[in-house]
Amino acid sequence: MNVDLIKQLREQTGISIAECKKALEQAGNDMAKALEILRERSKIIVEKKAGAEAKEGIIEAYVHTTAKIGALLELNCQTDFVARNANFKALAKDLAMQIAAGEAESVDDLLKQPFIKDPSKTIQELINENIAKLGENIKISRFAKFSIS
Repeated sequence: MNVDLIKQLREQTGISIAECKKALEQAGNDMAKALEILRERSKIIVEKKAGAEAKEGIIEAYVHTTAKIGALLELNCQTDFVARNANFKALAKDLAMQIAAGEAESVDDLLKQPFIKDPSKTIQELINENIAKLGENIKISRFAKFSIS
């Protein structure tokens, strides 16, 4: 097994080394096939976690450098362990920044928006990636945007 391929796949996806190794073995060390295998596994994880109750989480604030636009976000997960995870906190920060930059009126509107850091994916896809990485259901409960005109 090529350790460099495992490392590269892990860096691209953020999914565990064991899962990356399994996907590469199944794909015969073909990176494109391994990515597709991981995408399919991620979909299954997201579907399984969709009904799980998400009562833990964090409140994240973002204030733009101009101090004229800001956002507050409540992002929930299933356990306080994940709520303290650096990846979960980074997701919350990115989502709060997205809210400050965008014009979403509701959570549904926000989930449909292209992600400002990578417009090739929506906010829902970003959250799904994190559900697969962290192994817990993640939900945006509420948010507010503030701006000085």
